[in-house]
Amino acid sequence: MVNTSPFAGLVGDYVTSRQVRERLLKEAQRNIAMRVEEGDEADSFMVYGRGELMLAILAETMRREGYEFALGMPEVVVREIDGKKCEPVETVVVDVPQNHVGTVTQLLGDRRGVMGKMSPIGTNRSRIEYRVPSRGLIGFRSLFMTETRGEGLLNTMFEGWDPYAGPLLRRKNGAIVSDRKGVTTPYALFNLQPRGKLFVGNGTKVYEGMIIGEHSRPSDLDVNCTREKKLTNIRAAGKDDNVVLTPHKQLTIETALDWIDQDELVEVTPDSVRVRKKILQCNLRPKREAPKKG
Repeated sequence: MVNTSPFAGLVGDYVTSRQVRERLLKEAQRNIAMRVEEGDEADSFMVYGRGELMLAILAETMRREGYEFALGMPEVVVREIDGKKCEPVETVVVDVPQNHVGTVTQLLGDRRGVMGKMSPIGTNRSRIEYRVPSRGLIGFRSLFMTETRGEGLLNTMFEGWDPYAGPLLRRKNGAIVSDRKGVTTPYALFNLQPRGKLFVGNGTKVYEGMIIGEHSRPSDLDVNCTREKKLTNIRAAGKDDNVVLTPHKQLTIETALDWIDQDELVEVTPDSVRVRKKILQCNLRPKREAPKKG
């Protein structure tokens, strides 16, 4: 969809819906694996392709050509078979060390995966076969490599169509959201570091509704990341703490698409990739609640 953030049009050469539409239709003409349709909302488009990686490559290509746009959460294509809503499912085969079996089992279980069989391979590895809905595998590969420390092997294959398995948890943690426009300061970021993982560094321009990090808890957190330290002529022990910022996580289009939820967007410009809420105003945005157990 067209970029509607406060920073829209500052960097990109092609920002209007007409320009984005022409570029997408041109891509669809020469790429037989892609289809473009008008979206339900104004100035939005539905782009169908073969997997999230293909769509991320298209977005990166357009970004380098000077386009500005926003991306929503990737979704799988569903069908209606015999009057029932069905979704694609895939066979997932993982080869992991024994000490990571529990972690992988929990990750796939949260994505409504059903274990088929598990067999030992060698002395310290296991091979596990799962049947998982395709929408549960969005963003799973990067998480799998992180949790297995790069020692796991993952293979997927399309299996067929099963009845819709119901809602699943996209992301357990909430977001740290900026509540005002400004520039981030070391003092504010230093005090926000214990709250979660940050996506921005010192001196980054932000606006209200822009996501600057991942909260350590399930709920969203609106913060002032532009706060500066009050300067006075009074000195006391412990007042001048050394401000040390840990390196922030650099977002790419692919990692941002894996991370966002339904109420969030990825803002893509020629010089940056940002994550934002669909509704920017804090007082108008519904609060994210912790998932209910059971």
